[in-house]
Order: sequence, then C-alpha cells, then structure tokens
Amino acid sequence: MKKPVKKPNKPAVKHDTRQTRTAGGNFIDKLKAYRDHHAHALFSSLGRLVATPFTSIMTITVLALSIALASGFYIMVINVQQLTENLETSNQISLFLKDSVSNEDAVRLAGDIRKNSSVQSVKVISKEQALEEFKTYSGFGAAITVLEKNPLPIVIQVLPKNALKDKKELETLFKTFEQFNEVDYAQVDMQWVERLQSMVEVARCATALFSFMIALGVLFIIGNTIRLELQNRKDEVIIAKLVGATNAFISRPFLYTGFWIGFISGVSAWFIVAILMLILRQPVEKLSGLYEGDLHLIFLGFTETLALLLIASLLGVLSSWAVLVFQLRHTRPE
Repeated sequence: MKKPVKKPNKPAVKHDTRQTRTAGGNFIDKLKAYRDHHAHALFSSLGRLVATPFTSIMTITVLALSIALASGFYIMVINVQQLTENLETSNQISLFLKDSVSNEDAVRLAGDIRKNSSVQSVKVISKEQALEEFKTYSGFGAAITVLEKNPLPIVIQVLPKNALKDKKELETLFKTFEQFNEVDYAQVDMQWVERLQSMVEVARCATALFSFMIALGVLFIIGNTIRLELQNRKDEVIIAKLVGATNAFISRPFLYTGFWIGFISGVSAWFIVAILMLILRQPVEKLSGLYEGDLHLIFLGFTETLALLLIASLLGVLSSWAVLVFQLRHTRPE
C-alpha cells in the first residue's frame, strides 16, 4: 500500500516591513535629492555669473544704480517728512484770552485743553512773559516801560497732533477752541498747513510712481539677461528635454541666476546709497545748524534694508520666471 503523501504546511503569513521601509526610504532619498539639486543649482548659477565677470558686472551695476535712485528718493521723502515735523511748531493754534481772564483761569483752561486727545502740547504765556518777550525782540523796550498798564493778553499756544496729515481735524479743533468763553481771538495759519500737506503728498506720490517705473526697468533688464542666458544654453536645454527633464527642473538654475542678480544688485544699491548719505551728512547738518535747526539725516533702517533686498531678489525671480514660462514652451527638440 502506498503511504499517503503529506502536504507541506503553508508557512504562517508574516507582516513584511521591507516594503514600508522602502517607501519611507524612497521619500527621504527623494527629499535629499531635491535638496541637493537646489543647492547645486544655487551655487552653480552663482559660479556662472562669476565665470562671466564683465557681463555680470555691467548688468549688476546698471541695476544697482537704478535701485539706488529709487531708494534715494525714498530716503529723501523720509527726511522731508522729518523736516515738516520740525516745522509743525509753526502750525500751532494761538488763543488770545480776554483781559478779564486771570492767570489761574488760564492755567485751568490749559488743563482742560490738554485732555483733548488731538492735542500734543499746551503752553501758557502770561502777560508778564509776553511783555518781557516783546521788550527783548521788538526793540521798543524803553517805550514799553512808559506804559502804566500791560496791554498784552494771556496767550495759550496749542500744538495739535498730526497737523500736517489731517487738515479737517485741525479745522474742527480750531473751531472748538475759538468758541471758548475765555478766548477773545484765535489764530492759525491754515494755508501754511495746507501747503505743507500738499508738498508731502506730492513727494509720496512721486516716490511711488518713480519706484514703480524703476521696478519695471529692473524686470525687463533681468528678464532680457535670463533670455540671453537661455539662448546661450539652448542645446543643453534641448538635451535635458530629450532625456525627460521637466520645465520646472530646467528652470531652477535660471531662477537662481535671477535671484543672485537681484540680490547682489540690492546689496550694491544699499552701499551706493550709504556712501551718498555719508557724503551729504556733514553739509546738511552744518546747514541745519546755521538755521538753528536739529536736522539729522535718516538712513535706511533694518526693516527697510531687508525690504530692499527682498524686493530686489523677488524682482529677479519674477522676471526670470516670466521669461522662462514663455521661452520653454517654444523650445522643443527638433
């Protein structure tokens, strides 16, 4: 008799973790490869700029001068605003009180005015102080001593907040003070305030328009530079497309080239503006001192410097991206 043939037992099914490890490993490997490719594109694009020093220096110099012009215009507006803030003392409201108002009543009224949120500072000039100032600056000191009674009134000088920014608020404040019972006459040079407001507004608009035009120029210059670079490397791009490279893969070195051009141009523009400010600093402060002023040139701060470099770099990347999107669509292997 034949012995029954035993069927081999099936091995127990075990969970294979090799596939999971492989998937995780592939993701990490892809991430590392992505990082390495970006690093290679970043530094290789910088190396290509260094390899063509004459062309790179010419392009970056033109861009740096353009960006420096826009930055210099911006700094000029900031310093003009500083000057107008110093001139705000000429926009103060002068309240001439009635003769019947005593010094105590004037001090009390000044205290009420200080409570107004639109008021920056209040100063009370008594009759005696006004008389002394008149004797000192008028040249009629001997004639004043002959008078038996002080004819000058008590004056309250009110310096509003944002006098150069909000004319309507200043007008409302002036009408409010003018209606006080203690006030005999109120005075403020509204036309001077309006002129200063117009000057500052014109300077701001001119800065915005000028900066916009400079930004367009930077976009076209960097875009044309990237277009020429793409034409010089056309064979390399076609070979990359033949082996299956995507447009995003091909674009990375050119995008980093635009970034480097914009970034280096921004840094160069910062140094140009800094040198110009150092040259102008002493003459401007000397002129301010001759007019008994306290004007100090304001330079780009840390935030403005970061904004300058960021905007310059973004302009480089955006112009490169716009050119690459158009050119790569029309660049096909024959």
